[in-house]
Amino acid sequence: MATTEQQPELSTHNAPALGVRHLMSALLCVTHVLAFSMRGDMSVGVVVMANNTGANPNIKDYGWTPSQTSTILSSFFWGYVVMLSPAGWLADRFGAKNFLSGSLFFSGIVTTLTEVVADAGGIVFVCASRVVLGLCQGFIFPCTHSLLAKWIPPKENAVLGTIVYSGGQMGTVIATVVSGVLAQSAAGWPSIFYTFGGLSIVWGVLVFFFGADSPAKHRYMSPQELSYIEESVKCVSQDEKKLPTPWVSLFTSIPFIALALTHMAQNWGSYTLLTEIPTYFSNVLKLNITANGIVSALPYIVAWAVSLVASWIVNFVQRRQMLSTGALRKVINTFGHWCPAAALLALSVIKVENPAASVALLTVAVGCNGVTIMGFQLNHIDLARNFSGVMMGITTGIATLMSIAAPLYVGAVVKENTLGEWRIVFLTAAGFFFVGNLIFILFASGEVQPWNDPNYSRKKKTDYGATSVKEAA
Repeated sequence: MATTEQQPELSTHNAPALGVRHLMSALLCVTHVLAFSMRGDMSVGVVVMANNTGANPNIKDYGWTPSQTSTILSSFFWGYVVMLSPAGWLADRFGAKNFLSGSLFFSGIVTTLTEVVADAGGIVFVCASRVVLGLCQGFIFPCTHSLLAKWIPPKENAVLGTIVYSGGQMGTVIATVVSGVLAQSAAGWPSIFYTFGGLSIVWGVLVFFFGADSPAKHRYMSPQELSYIEESVKCVSQDEKKLPTPWVSLFTSIPFIALALTHMAQNWGSYTLLTEIPTYFSNVLKLNITANGIVSALPYIVAWAVSLVASWIVNFVQRRQMLSTGALRKVINTFGHWCPAAALLALSVIKVENPAASVALLTVAVGCNGVTIMGFQLNHIDLARNFSGVMMGITTGIATLMSIAAPLYVGAVVKENTLGEWRIVFLTAAGFFFVGNLIFILFASGEVQPWNDPNYSRKKKTDYGATSVKEAA
């Protein structure tokens, strides 16, 4: 068993301050920016596609009804939820880099063809293309987790992991702002899809040439950095053999079940906020379209900033071993779930005549929720780095069902846009945040699970050195 006095000084001394692991983090961060941009661009684009309100009156539209536009927006998740679990298994078993590159490349092609598809087959073909986009993007999260598990030392995963996943927050903001500008340009709504689709194609090629499945396979990896990463990440198998997935152990693991339930609660709360904030601002607070767009983006800008600042704090705590990994995950996740729950509770009783307070509370809810990247979201890697991709695919797949259900629930509750109806929506989301984190506190773990060991099914033990993130750090 490695001690904290024996290992980290040697590894840190030999580690380059800026290395290939940072290049991989940058590749993954921009991947998430583009992935979320391609998810979000349709939210703006479909409004103009349904009824052209852009600057160029000659740009075509299709006369879609609100019901049809809602179908288009939801169709992405039909493909997405199907592919997540298989994508995680494929990434862990055959390597994540090529799948990630292909996901970006084909997502870009599908996105750039939006205008062609709409002209050729109308809403049916557009929905089909969004299903295909969801299938392609089902690889993003599992592949990212699989790569982070191999590339990022435990003592750096708070900062680098947050940088990578905060790309999703920035992608949401960029899609909202840039799509609005492009829709009002002379090129009109088609330019939205050509822009984000083209960038994704280019980035997919860059990931293929400059990424790698593991540090040992990267053409530019120095011996010093390779030694540093491999010493730090000893619980990842370096064997080229394909590891059998311990399905029974995984699905009977209490920490993994707790993680999946927490992920479900997170998606209910976060997607309630993501999809319904603009409606609440417009129909209840009566903000105009311009103000609505700016104010709707504000919480995600704050979430991005808060998560980056928090990552440095978490990194400081990790390096000084003030808390065990499990305790640290639970503390940060409590902040990320219970602070939003408190803000939503306050929002449910505040008067509509005070819109500034409502905006502030929603900004607090979304902003604080951003730190859950360092809570439950990186916990997959704590439990089993060898199977983090398939674990992320499973929990994200289950949680995506909540992403679909939450807006449908809001639609069933909110009929007249009264404060009482929205109070039910906010209290429900607060309840999910509270219960999900309570489960995480009671049953989650920060320790490497026995079934992470490739020899676990053979009742043997592999000497990985450190058995927890705390010991490895």
